[in-house]
Amino acid sequence: MVEKKLKLANKLGLHARAAAKLVQLGETFKSEIKISKDNVEADGKSILSVLLLAAPVGTELTFTIQGPDEGKAMIAIGSLIERKFDEGE
Repeated sequence: MVEKKLKLANKLGLHARAAAKLVQLGETFKSEIKISKDNVEADGKSILSVLLLAAPVGTELTFTIQGPDEGKAMIAIGSLIERKFDEGE
């Protein structure tokens, strides 16, 4: 299991398009992906679950990934967030 806190820096936070990109990326991995914010946990492979986190810019999310490709999944998710979901800000 790997766990890491990542801060949202894109100006719209985890809005629908960003959440969709995150979920689509998560679905490419076999590992279980959990995202938590303020004691609320979301399934990182469920768009509705991720949107219910209501995470604006500056929010720190905790990603907990467990499974056979957990390291690769964490690197890919970290990169997506670092790139601000490729929104070209």
